[in-house]
Order: sequence, then C-alpha cells, then structure tokens
Amino acid sequence: MSLPVPHPDARAVVTGASHGIGEALASELAARGHNLIITSRREELLNDLAGRLTDRHNVTVEVRPADLADAAQRAELRDELATRNISVLCANAGAATIGPVAQLDAAGERALVQLNAAGVHDLVLAVLPGMLERRSGGILMSGSTAGNAPIPNNATYAATKAFVNSFSESLHHEVRGSGVHVTLLAPGPVRTFTVESVDEATSSRLVPDYLWVSGEHAAKAALDGLARNKTRVVPGGPAKIMSLTNQYAPRRISVPIIGRVYGQLAGL
Repeated sequence: MSLPVPHPDARAVVTGASHGIGEALASELAARGHNLIITSRREELLNDLAGRLTDRHNVTVEVRPADLADAAQRAELRDELATRNISVLCANAGAATIGPVAQLDAAGERALVQLNAAGVHDLVLAVLPGMLERRSGGILMSGSTAGNAPIPNNATYAATKAFVNSFSESLHHEVRGSGVHVTLLAPGPVRTFTVESVDEATSSRLVPDYLWVSGEHAAKAALDGLARNKTRVVPGGPAKIMSLTNQYAPRRISVPIIGRVYGQLAGL
C-alpha cells in the first residue's frame, strides 16, 4: 500500500515546520497535493510558509504555533489532532545542545527531553488510533544517526534520538499489515539544522562537506521511503556508513572519538 491520497478533509501534519527539514517536508507534501497543519514556535515564519505553499500549490495550510516542549501547549495540539482526519504525521520538531551535561542549563535539558522524545510520543499516540481505524496513514519520525550510540558532549540529544529511533522501528513492526506506514528518518549532518552554541565555521571545519545533506534531499528521501513503508531512511551514502559504524563499531573505541569531536564543537 502507498500513502493516503490527498483528500479535502484530511490533513498532513508537520511539526518543526518553520525551517530546515520540517519546512522541506511541508513543501514536499504540499507539492504532492496534501492539505497541511504546520506547527512550530515561530508563528510569523509559519504564516509566511503557509502563504507561499497556498499560492504555489493551491492547498489549505492551517497554522498552529506551539512550543512542544511545553506540556500544556503540546496537550492542546495533541487533543485537536486526535479528533481530526490526519493522513500523515511528520513528527519532526527537535533541538540539540552541545557540551558536558553538568555545564548545561538543567531546565533546558529537561525541555529538550520533552520536545525530542515526549513531543514525538504524544502526537503519535494521538493520531495512531484514527489511522488504524481507517486502515490508512503514514507516520514519519525524525530521529538521527546520533541515536545509534552514546555521544559524550551531546548526551541528552543522543539519548532522546535513541528513544525516537527505537520507538519508530518498534511501531513499524507492530502495525505492519494494518495499512499504516511508519518510517524513521535518521539523517547525519543536515545543512539547515543548527545548534545555537556551535558557530558555522567550527561545524564546517570539523564536519567535511561531503557528509552534509540538504533539508530538501532528506525530506524527499523520507517521504519516498514512507510511501514504500521502509523501516528506516538514512539519506546520503556517507551517513549510511556513519550509521553502520555507530551501531556496530566497538563502543570503547568509537565513543571517546565521537566525544572528542563534539567536545571540539563545544569549544572544549
């Protein structure tokens, strides 16, 4: 089975849609004829994107500004989605921090867990019953190759992405044969993903150009993979090699090396 065909009453949802992979996912879905609900914290960017997609593709785009790290705001969106005909959910919103956990803001780290892990879990549980009842739907979760192994100096991000990676692949197998597709997007470095504490010059120096993929490339590969009900999509050849290395290399060797790279990103 493929993904649900666009329908006037159905909506594809994209979280973290104001920039990066989320913006690219919304654009790709609109180009394929899907009406949208887009959400992020930045309402002005969402309104601008909604206007562009409506003009370009003649689709309906509903804007829902929300901070998914905030439990109350997340619950409001979750409760709405549970009552709507959601054909596709792209649970993409996420953020990262760099540096030793003990030196980072504790409230910020707690918020990161809420956004990256609880935010994905809540919205998936909201839309899944309706999809199973209709025997149709697609759920794309944005994890990361960073979730394949521990990463010192990126500990909370790596741990939350490990949750998303495992949850997505587990759910993929649970609903197989139900008509609902579940795919994990697990990219390596993406040009449009930023970490506030890391300047562009440092990241470019430590991460070679050939390792980066664009948000547009990641989004198209992800939605094509979701349509085929692939378990995991890792866009780009170098990222596939990184993914395998992170999963299977002896951790006593790989973890200290990765930790030193992230330490340099943090300026340590």
